[in-house]
Amino acid sequence: MKKLSLLYKNFIFNLKPKKNLDKLNINFKTIDDLFNYFGTDKGSKVINPYSKSSKEFLGHDFGKFYEKYLHIFKDKKINFFIDYLNTILFMKKTKNSYKKSGVNIESANKFTKFIGKYSQHVFKKKLNKLNKNNIGKFASVFDIGKFKLNNPLLVASTDGVGTKLEIANKFNKFDTIGIDLVAMCVNDLIVQGAKPLFFLDYMAIGKIDLSKMKKIIKGIIDGCKISDCILVGGETAEMPGTYTKNKFDLAGFTVGLVSKKKLISEKKVKKNYIILAIPSSGLHSNGFSLVRSVIKNIKIDNKIKNELIKPTKIYTNEVLKLVKKDLIASAANITGGGIIENIIRSVPKNLTTNIDLSKIKVPYIFKWLKKKNISDNEMLRTFNCGVGFCLIVKKKNINKIKSHFNKNFMPYEIGYISNSTKRLNLINKVKW
Repeated sequence: MKKLSLLYKNFIFNLKPKKNLDKLNINFKTIDDLFNYFGTDKGSKVINPYSKSSKEFLGHDFGKFYEKYLHIFKDKKINFFIDYLNTILFMKKTKNSYKKSGVNIESANKFTKFIGKYSQHVFKKKLNKLNKNNIGKFASVFDIGKFKLNNPLLVASTDGVGTKLEIANKFNKFDTIGIDLVAMCVNDLIVQGAKPLFFLDYMAIGKIDLSKMKKIIKGIIDGCKISDCILVGGETAEMPGTYTKNKFDLAGFTVGLVSKKKLISEKKVKKNYIILAIPSSGLHSNGFSLVRSVIKNIKIDNKIKNELIKPTKIYTNEVLKLVKKDLIASAANITGGGIIENIIRSVPKNLTTNIDLSKIKVPYIFKWLKKKNISDNEMLRTFNCGVGFCLIVKKKNINKIKSHFNKNFMPYEIGYISNSTKRLNLINKVKW
């Protein structure tokens, strides 16, 4: 009795800080108080401390008492104390381990096996003896010999999806964020005319959640299918302490192939070439820190939720057909910085990019955001505002180009190239 009383006092004393004690609502200070609590009508419904079982509790067979009665305890105060007693009196000290520190190698291995099996099923027509078992190896192999290009060039790109991850967490929707990841990488590749060959992902997370991670990886593989490349490997990093609760991060890396003759660059752009805008599917994966600030203290309906989580459009299929037919002089992927900062990256410094802002077809989500006290300039330098990708082309090729797009992503004119001292000339205003 004295031993337990001392233990309980020690238990109370070591609850630091005091707010933890208040949170548990523990008011009794001795083991007698604990037993008196059980003697009440409330306590007796759980267990009578003066029965034979109490002798087990006070005697040497605490383990028997613990196994026999713990499952019927309903009170957090007693339950917590029982756990405390069990830990200090009867449980053997556990040696330090990787799992105890928060890293579960078994779960990571299960996830790797899942990726291997799922990717083999999806990409079975693209796999051969060299790359069939890439997943789980130290490095991945890809055979480029089959493409038989003259003067082949490898083009590489890496990117992430930014704080759109927080939107996925907020809405508990993880099946399309992987498409965003692939899109952000491959859409950069095709700016230079390269066909995506393979993709690798990096996933960092505080604690492995197989259900969530399987949805993410399926989205990545969906993105690879859309862009006609394969997932050949990646890295999953469980990082307790660095990422808390349900936080995670994604990064992607892709490699593409293009012949030197087909390489797209700003050097091919000339005066009077036309700038075509290809519509975006929505916000894509940029500007979400501002979006999250806007929606922080307001309620949003399902229409807005769906717009926020909608995956980034992948333009590989359409653009590579144009590359094959030599219909593009230059191109730009409209990501962070919006159209005003990205389009000039694809035009020689001695030429001027003229954009008629009034011609931009603005989707609903951007009109909705504009009403949240965001200036025109801030909208244009943060979001794509409806223009996901730009082509710089000869005027005579416009009709041929349009024949490769469906009506939802039909290119339209928004500007032209001229000679001037200015790099960028913005005409008129966006019609919000």
